[in-house]
Amino acid sequence: MPKNAQIRSVLIIGSGPIVIGQACEFDYAGSQAARSIREEGIEVALINSNPATIMTDPINADHVYLLPLEKKSIVEILKKHQEMGRPIDAVLPTMGGQTALNLAIDCEKAGIWEKFNVKIIGVDIRAIETTEDREKFRLLMLKLGAGVCEGRTARSFLEGKEIAQEIGFPLVIRPSFTLGGTGGGFVNHPEDFDKALTAGLHASPVHEVLVEQSVMGWKEYELELLRDNNGNFIIICSIENFDPMGIHTGDSITVAPAMTLPDTLYQKMRDLAIRVMAGIGQFAGGCNIQFSVNPQTDDIIVIEVNPRVSRSSALASKATGYPIAKIAAKMAVGYNLDELMNPITGTTSAFFEPAIDYVIVKVPRWNFDKFPGADRSLGLQMKSVGETMGIGRNFQEALQKACQSLEIRRNGLGADGRELTDRDALTQSLAHPSWNRLFHIYDAFKAGMSFRTIQQLTKIDPWFLHQIEELIELEREIEQYDLDDLPPELLRIAKQKGYADRQLAHLLQVKESKIYDYRQTHNIRRVFKCVDTCAAEFEAKTPYYYSTFNNQLPITTDRPEPVSDLPGNESVRSNRKKIVVLGSGPNRIGQGIEFDYSCVHGVLAAKEAGYETIMINCNPETVSTDPDIADKLYFEPVFWEHVHAIIMHEQPEGVIVQLGGQTALKMAEKLTRYGIKIIGTSWEALDLAEDRGHFSDLLRKLDIPYPKFGTIRESEGAIELSRELGFPLLVRPSYVLGGQNMKIVINENELEQHVMKILKDIPDNNILLDHFLENAIEAEADAICDGEDVYIIGIMEHIEPAGIHSGDSYAVLPTFDLSENVIRQIEEHTKKIAVALKTVGLINIQFAIKNEVVYIIEANPRASRTVPFICKAYQEPYVNYATKVMLGDKKVKDFDFKPVKKGYAIKIPVFSFSKFPNVNKELGPEMKSTGEGIYFIDDLTDDYFQKIYSERNLYLSR
Repeated sequence: MPKNAQIRSVLIIGSGPIVIGQACEFDYAGSQAARSIREEGIEVALINSNPATIMTDPINADHVYLLPLEKKSIVEILKKHQEMGRPIDAVLPTMGGQTALNLAIDCEKAGIWEKFNVKIIGVDIRAIETTEDREKFRLLMLKLGAGVCEGRTARSFLEGKEIAQEIGFPLVIRPSFTLGGTGGGFVNHPEDFDKALTAGLHASPVHEVLVEQSVMGWKEYELELLRDNNGNFIIICSIENFDPMGIHTGDSITVAPAMTLPDTLYQKMRDLAIRVMAGIGQFAGGCNIQFSVNPQTDDIIVIEVNPRVSRSSALASKATGYPIAKIAAKMAVGYNLDELMNPITGTTSAFFEPAIDYVIVKVPRWNFDKFPGADRSLGLQMKSVGETMGIGRNFQEALQKACQSLEIRRNGLGADGRELTDRDALTQSLAHPSWNRLFHIYDAFKAGMSFRTIQQLTKIDPWFLHQIEELIELEREIEQYDLDDLPPELLRIAKQKGYADRQLAHLLQVKESKIYDYRQTHNIRRVFKCVDTCAAEFEAKTPYYYSTFNNQLPITTDRPEPVSDLPGNESVRSNRKKIVVLGSGPNRIGQGIEFDYSCVHGVLAAKEAGYETIMINCNPETVSTDPDIADKLYFEPVFWEHVHAIIMHEQPEGVIVQLGGQTALKMAEKLTRYGIKIIGTSWEALDLAEDRGHFSDLLRKLDIPYPKFGTIRESEGAIELSRELGFPLLVRPSYVLGGQNMKIVINENELEQHVMKILKDIPDNNILLDHFLENAIEAEADAICDGEDVYIIGIMEHIEPAGIHSGDSYAVLPTFDLSENVIRQIEEHTKKIAVALKTVGLINIQFAIKNEVVYIIEANPRASRTVPFICKAYQEPYVNYATKVMLGDKKVKDFDFKPVKKGYAIKIPVFSFSKFPNVNKELGPEMKSTGEGIYFIDDLTDDYFQKIYSERNLYLSR
């Protein structure tokens, strides 16, 4: 069936602010869907309250509504489109996670879609209700002949107790209609049941839970499917959880394709998936189905079905190169699989199951350090804030690359001298998984713990454990040599297993550069392979690459050839002038989707300026790693060795580092040292802004006030300095993002304790002590500078006082009660500092205002967290302009700035404290929010503004 001609206008519902359990993978899906539907000449309207994402950018949709995700917002949009004479014909709610689905169901129950004659597409609401209602789902699975856990749904405390008595322990509790496993958990002992049951009943919006037998320790698999209107199915990929049942899939290390799944069992699972999908409803679109397999008997049970685009869909899209959301959106407007082309090859049908000749490993990224006192154990409730993905020709290579991407100051899986050696601590960690269990499995093998013990404690499939054990054996062999007598073949094997030069340098006790030189001498070099959806059977039109050492290069001592000429290399260098944009790596608190927004706009602006654009990033959830954004995508760790290899191969004009947050900025010094040009503000200027001593000298010269401060490198000097500066003090390390390790201290004892903590976490770092300005107002400004002229794109005033991290503050644009005198000082200081730092591109400056005097807290000559918020509020593409300034393509005076200024925009911080019930909601200099929303008001009499203004001191802590 071709496109449905009755659909002329579609409303896409987004997922709102980023929270743990529902992150930017849905913005990626929504962005793809919007572009896909617009290609069909259909008008797209989009509602989402998240200003940080590219999804809510005008480049994606004809009408973007930055409104709260509520029924009244939907009614407002539907009415407006009717009045415009272009009514909404259909709504697509499957791209915005649980938030979008719940809103669509609420609107359906309220009769809103029927009243406005809007058709729901891409999903069958009854199918959703069946899969979310645990009892309906269980009964349907039994009817379809699919195995399920023994259990029943409880709608009251009494009913829950009765079911538990029938089934016996251990049990699992799963609330209906929640996302990210909220409220769920394992109950191994009767005495823990009452508390867990109460929590589950409260967490479910319909106050019902499934109480069922526990299959903890069984193997877990997922299949990602697409189905069209004719009932055609394709399996996009199989995904295996490295961690057994008991850990939420969002917190599990996952591998694609499944590594330990025999073909007979895979075929059985595939048939079961198709039967289940056909049985739950007749809809076209993406679907994810999770299975559990008993490792002793191979019995399969169905755990969960998501008849929509899910978290795994983004991973499966990036893993295979098959754009699931794009194809699902086309099917939602009427097409069938056999009528569509695969956008990656451009020549094969979309009705073609992807084949992959490499291995994908996803490793989640946690931020427990932001929540002191949090329960760090992993279970049914998701707790990770982001993820990285590694691509390799084997599991070990992909695993090491994923670990190199995490940015937790590790160089891969081990081989860096940071092993845990305490046997009791290792035993505890293996039996009770937390964020570092993967590293502790490696440590346990290294410490001599037996394979049998490790397998019994973790229940991880022996195949995966053997892979890690092999790494330890290889390391022991390497350590027997010096670099001079190391057989080149042994080093090549290590590189083929994903080892970074830094890890090998640690094993051989030499500098990293020595390993690099040795590799060049012996022709041990990476080549770049294409992700093409078809295992190289057909040519790919989309240049999407990863690197590997699993090639057949002869070991020689001849002069190295260019990578383009190496056998097995599939990335051919063009003759066009090129720009590399460094991405921001995995999402974490302090560095989220807003930097991906900036990277995408940077790429698009560089394209407009005539450059071939090259994106380097390793985050599978984001739009920057969509293969159709940049001219070339390298899905690689933003880790020096990988970045350097790509730059040496591509020979770009330069590298943009100021759009990818601290991840990209950290590369600036090394790039400069290696003679690689940084596009925009130089490393020297970036370093000057980070070096508090030099920066304060500059402020003194410019006659700009700043709080009294001092720098120390050890705890002894801290007490002496504190007496000179006076308490309270703000204590913080240099070169961190999101206020990491920042704290306000009020006495010598607290000061000493915190300095010791910083030195333990980040050795050899300068520690800054600032006199903290109590009860000061905080404000910040973002600006574009070309080295001479400065244009301030926005000045925001924080509702909370100084002392709460800017990412955790409500911020109002424009300012709401600063005097003209203060605003004039902010403008003057911003312009002076931007020019003095020789800024080329974006700069963010934060201020504290006390007694009408504006003090400088800090300056960051880079894209900031607030730039997308200002772009959305004022409806201008400032990152596009800034990138053209960085490239020297335009000057500030070449732009005709026309911000749309109407009322006020409020940036609303959004927290995920519900995942950590034991943690106080205290706010201080270290950032804790996971996302943000935007809310527009006409004036300051607005009830919402009045409420948050009255609570401005409520959570201020240290």
